[in-house]
Amino acid sequence: MASQAVEHKLALLVAGDAEIEQALRQLLEPQGWEIALAPDGPTALELVKRRDFGFIITGGTTSGAEDVELLRKMRRVNPHTRMIIVTDESTPHDVLDSMREKAFSYFARPFSTEAFETIIGIAMNCPCWDDGIEVVSATPERINLLVRCDRPTADRLLQFMREATDLPYKERREAGVAFREMLYNAIEHGGQLNPQQYVEIAYERTQHTVTCRIKDPGEGFSLEELKHSALTNPPDDPLRHATVREQQGMRAGGYGVLLARNLVDELLYNEKGNEVLLVKYLEAHPEEGSQQSSKSA
Repeated sequence: MASQAVEHKLALLVAGDAEIEQALRQLLEPQGWEIALAPDGPTALELVKRRDFGFIITGGTTSGAEDVELLRKMRRVNPHTRMIIVTDESTPHDVLDSMREKAFSYFARPFSTEAFETIIGIAMNCPCWDDGIEVVSATPERINLLVRCDRPTADRLLQFMREATDLPYKERREAGVAFREMLYNAIEHGGQLNPQQYVEIAYERTQHTVTCRIKDPGEGFSLEELKHSALTNPPDDPLRHATVREQQGMRAGGYGVLLARNLVDELLYNEKGNEVLLVKYLEAHPEEGSQQSSKSA
């Protein structure tokens, strides 16, 4: 398993604008990081040949396709290059190509400041696991992945999926939240947060539906046995699961399945209980066309 901890607190910003640079300085400098600047890709490539950067971030003035090509060149110099792509011009194909080339993350404007800060935090503090997200096959309509069972990798995947999927705003948000909750359940309960284990993801988008299958490596369970889930609370004791979780030493929560079930149209488990299928029906929302670029989920 290829890994490399962040040993050099030096980040490289490529063709960045003032907004991105200011945001990075606010996040990195209090943690003792330095920021080097490169006006363009060729200059950045030369710097990478001479210096070891903890991670590299593009600044949005180039297209997603151009940034992916720069990533290919940089990874020939350093196979563990950790690049976060920020761009004003992007397509789902660009996002999928970035995943194949092992980009660390991908943002197309406009994007969530909170999500950006989360990814920067992961880049600063976590080892670089090059095999964390494996693309088995991918088109914008069908995506098959293997995802390592740890939370930082899950957070990285969620950001890629925000950018790669093209859904109306309402469905994007609801399906995104449901997917997040079921993904966290799969890596935490099924995979036991074991980085040696992987979750299988299969996403499909048709004209009228979006479906996502999540299969974890665990032994499975029965929903009736989930005393630590809000889903099994009796009507007269809506907080019973919180007591169970406290007794078992589990973190606060337990609302994931219940939340997901209320956000998608169908939520189906297999007999073993280690595979869940989420189904969301799509409706035409012509008035929301201008909102499709929003990625708040």
